[in-house]
Parts: sequence; C-alpha cells; structure tokens
Amino acid sequence: MGHADQNAALAERIAAHFADSARLKVAAAQPLAGPIARAVEAMSASLRAGGKVLACGNGGSAADAQHFAAELVNRFERERPPLAALSLAADTSNLTSIANDYSYDQVFEKQLRALGRPGDVLLAISTSGNSPSVVAAVRAARELRLRTVALTGRGGGKTGEALGADDVHICVPHERTMRIQEVHLLVLHCLCDGIDLQLFGANS
Repeated sequence: MGHADQNAALAERIAAHFADSARLKVAAAQPLAGPIARAVEAMSASLRAGGKVLACGNGGSAADAQHFAAELVNRFERERPPLAALSLAADTSNLTSIANDYSYDQVFEKQLRALGRPGDVLLAISTSGNSPSVVAAVRAARELRLRTVALTGRGGGKTGEALGADDVHICVPHERTMRIQEVHLLVLHCLCDGIDLQLFGANS
C-alpha cells in the first residue's frame, strides 16, 4: 500500500469514528434524557440547599470527574457564582496514602466518609460500572445518606446493582470504552447546563 493509499485508509477510519460516535449520541438521546434530567434536579436541589457534588472515577473517568468539578466551581458558559463541587480523584496525597496504607478500592470511599454529608450528591463515573473503588464509594454514599448519580456503560455492572431507589443511573447503551466516554462528556455538559438553568434561569 502506497503512502497516499495509507492516508486515504486512515482518513476513512477517522471518518468512521466520527460517524459511529454521532450515531450513538443520537440513539442515546431518548433513553438518557430522562435520567439526565433527574440527575440535574438532584444536584440542583443539593446545591440550592447548601450541599455539594463529590465526583469520582478512574483513568479517563478521573479526568471527567475533575472536568465536571471545575465547570461547577469556576463556570460553565455563563457568569454566575461558584458552585460547590469536588473531585475525589484529584488529591494525590489522599489517593496514594489510602492506596498504600489500606487498599486502592478505598481511595474514594474514605474521602467520601470524611467529606460527604447527608444531602450531598455523589457523581460516580465508571465506563464498565465494575470499578471496585467506585462501587465502594456508591455503597458508602447509601450508608451516609447521599444520593448517587451513576454514569456508566455496558449495562451498569456492579455500580448499577449497588444503587438505591432514590439514586439516578445514566447508563450509556454501548460496549466500547471510547464511545461510552464520548457520551459521558456530553452528559456532563448537559448536567452543567441543566444545573445553571435550574439555579439561575435561562441565559439571556
């Protein structure tokens, strides 16, 4: 295969990724809109009452947790007061000390027990739903009387099974990690936009 043919094949592969991602987003809009709206309501109610959102996840989901917290604390698309949010995946001293002294499975749970209060919301992100550290945090949240918004894929796994009746499950209907993560980012932006709308009204 010549260089031109290789470039053409690569461009075709890239275009296929765009098309596949777009198809999934369109297909997921209807089943996910309701859960996303319920998650917006849960987070908005907590923030309005003086609560906070605590986000956790591993790898790419850790980056998503930090991204979401930054959008609330700083701003999303409008000027408005800062909102209370914290990523449990951001403090390397906490993460490494808990993992070293106890178990990595407890890195989010122990922080949640220290920082979470009844009425707060846990945003638990796991593409497979089976991350032990995320599942442990979800179980702790129920014990501590925090509502959980779980952002998963692949059927939700053990995270979905650990949720209570008042929790919200946003499960992307796909098996492939990168596609799930792409929809997760869109969901997070929908949450940010919805929270701003609920708390501060339509943006003029």
